[in-house]
Amino acid sequence: MTPFDFDAVVVGAGAVGLACGRALSKRGLTVLVLEQQPHIGEGVSSRNSEVIHAGLYYPTGSLKARLCVEGRRALYSYLDSHKIDHRKCGKLVVATRPDEVALIEAIFQQAATNGVEGLEHLTGPQASAMEPALNAHAAILSPESGVFASHDYMLSLQGEIEDAGGSVVISTPFERAEPLPGGGFRITAGGEGGTTLTTRLLVTAPGLSSQTVAARIGNYPPARIPPGHFGKGVYFRLSGKAPFDRLIYPPPIPGALGIHYRKDLGGQAVFGPDLEYVEREDYSVDPARADAFAAYIRRFWPGLPDGALTPDYAGIRPKLHGAGEPQPDFQLRGRDDHGIDGLVALFGIESPGLTSSLAIGEAVAAMLEHD
Repeated sequence: MTPFDFDAVVVGAGAVGLACGRALSKRGLTVLVLEQQPHIGEGVSSRNSEVIHAGLYYPTGSLKARLCVEGRRALYSYLDSHKIDHRKCGKLVVATRPDEVALIEAIFQQAATNGVEGLEHLTGPQASAMEPALNAHAAILSPESGVFASHDYMLSLQGEIEDAGGSVVISTPFERAEPLPGGGFRITAGGEGGTTLTTRLLVTAPGLSSQTVAARIGNYPPARIPPGHFGKGVYFRLSGKAPFDRLIYPPPIPGALGIHYRKDLGGQAVFGPDLEYVEREDYSVDPARADAFAAYIRRFWPGLPDGALTPDYAGIRPKLHGAGEPQPDFQLRGRDDHGIDGLVALFGIESPGLTSSLAIGEAVAAMLEHD
């Protein structure tokens, strides 16, 4: 049997890559996680809402539906046992007008089908009694939704990998991989000095560069690499006291969940993200977008003061669909898809990828156990 430097290499040290590394480490494998940035979680994982999604929206039988619910249950248990800061604050999905009631009712039915616990229908007065500043014609209460300290979570995953004898190596970009005769891969990684190593298993979870990484794997069929799109979303922070304790979500917009409200763990109110398709990574926030944000927010919070929104940050989601196209499922592609033993390539891991991360890690590890 050919000796390998590692049992498994994971490309990408965001939440999903680290969760994959943890799941493989739990199975007794030696794991190396490669990260091109100088710190873990600097990509998609550091530029999100830090929301724990209950699993309301996703189509019946989809990976998003299953892995979000499984991942959310596992995540709360993990955060509790590892004493990571979080708050199960609940979410209100709000119909601000009569014509939106059917939209939120469809969400309720989908969430029930997905196995989401504790859902309640609320009248407008009931919702306003819970959140007096809220404008609501009707609402759905999801008590399982919350917020958490995502970077502390990623640090904990890194610690578990290292405690199991694995390594998370930063500033080391993946360059290419070549399948070896008889199985396994030769990996070339860049950075200072560069390195070449061998591994029996390979997982690619690099977020925005998923397509680029897959194209650098020898024998990966180009036709099996899905087109990628950059979906940029910006956030604005409120100057002043947070108006709501719970997450507030209007009905989703095409291609995303739309501009929503959260009170972060520091007690500050943050709104976003919107959705704009862009051609490159650009994390600037145009202050002029505040007017459009304010108009949207006043649908559910009429009391938003003039001039109270300040630019905060932006994120880019690795989407598999363009503007006006149907939103596809997570893609966890193994041998049956691309024909390469020992490889799982992930594509389109956007929301609810952070919530789903532990379940994604377990699913990837299970796929590789059968290779």
